[in-house]
Amino acid sequence: MPEEIKRLEERLSDFGLAARLGALRELVGRAGAGEVELPEPTGMVNVHFHTFFSFHYRDWSPSRIVWEAKKIGLDVAGSVDFDVLDAMDEMFAAGDICELRTNVALETRVFAHDFAGKEFSSPGEPGVLYFMGTGYTRLPEPGSEAEAILDRMRAGARARNEAVLERLRPVLAPIEIDYESEVMPLGPSGSVTERHLLGVFQAKAEALFPDEADRARYWAERTGLSADDIRALFGDTAKFRTAIRAKLMKRGGPGYQQPDETTFPPIADVVRMTAAIEAIPCATWLDGTRAGEEDAGKLADWFVGLGCLAYNMIPDRNWNLKHAAEKELKVRKLGEAVAAARERDLIFSIGTEMNNYGQKFVDTFAAPEIAPFWDDFRDGAYILYGHTLMQRAGGKGRMSPWARDAFGSDRAAANAFYLDVGRRGFPPAAAREALSKLPEDCGAEAIRQALSP
Repeated sequence: MPEEIKRLEERLSDFGLAARLGALRELVGRAGAGEVELPEPTGMVNVHFHTFFSFHYRDWSPSRIVWEAKKIGLDVAGSVDFDVLDAMDEMFAAGDICELRTNVALETRVFAHDFAGKEFSSPGEPGVLYFMGTGYTRLPEPGSEAEAILDRMRAGARARNEAVLERLRPVLAPIEIDYESEVMPLGPSGSVTERHLLGVFQAKAEALFPDEADRARYWAERTGLSADDIRALFGDTAKFRTAIRAKLMKRGGPGYQQPDETTFPPIADVVRMTAAIEAIPCATWLDGTRAGEEDAGKLADWFVGLGCLAYNMIPDRNWNLKHAAEKELKVRKLGEAVAAARERDLIFSIGTEMNNYGQKFVDTFAAPEIAPFWDDFRDGAYILYGHTLMQRAGGKGRMSPWARDAFGSDRAAANAFYLDVGRRGFPPAAAREALSKLPEDCGAEAIRQALSP
């Protein structure tokens, strides 16, 4: 790769937004001049990229994610960050610059009072599950209940991180860490995760114990692992941090505290916040092996009853497995979950996260284990983009009063319409301009015609 292109790509994750977007515009210009080859869209999608606004293991910004998606021919790229919508405006701007369909989502952990005794997608934590909203296009109105809920989510994430650090202080001594000055600056908007804490722990130990043997003894004394085992991990950041996190922060470790109904927001709060700004409440599913997820149909019905119209899955973690028995079980459970979602006309939201080391950029949809679901997964990404386009262009997204009037409770008809819009509505900026010229009370057919070639 020419050095100048590499330099521009590195600038895509600068903490200054103007620098990121400026570098992206220059890269697109150089692609137009033939200096970078951009393929035709391949039909591949990933609407579950975490960004550096929460944690991305390569520290990629929304601009970098959109550029990389363009470089390999993704049709749709979507961001997902924990407890914040800080990536939203940049995802849309980058999508316009690169002429790529984009979507924005938010992920959090919630408490489900209806199932306080069952395990879901957060192993070992009954009543706690991961949950999402997707298709966000704006922030809540100032002073609204939705704004208060979103603010509490951000504040709650910080409080949980600080509590972990406080519990670990006596364990980490003589290392000392200031959360405000040493941890928060690792995220461009101050929104950080446990994985950022791990990075600080690692860097501080390297500074305090430059000798490898001394450093290995330090970590061995605090984790219960042998110094030899620790030293063998020093050359692999991913494995080292995973081991330290498992021993210090996860269940049984000194930094861990069993969550209860006060630790995370009630699931109903996140649904209300999401629906209030006409985004789409989105259920999440891990692997179907725990009591709360065991019955795919019952779980899907509960999510639909809460108001969910979309269903998030991470296919790669359910088929790309080494052990045959585990793989057989999880592929079967994935099929059951997909079937339950199909039967209820839920919108599929899928991706590979990249919020842990080594995760791939996009799933292998040609794999025989998930090839039968490929149309569902791709179409779900198009539907989410179609909703996003309609909501940004004139407030006619899937959760809008316009959609309720047009489709009522017919989820299949609504999905078919937004799928069509998602396919036709390209490139994004031109599609929004075409839609903005329509009268406010226009119908579905007029929208289709406006987006026709």
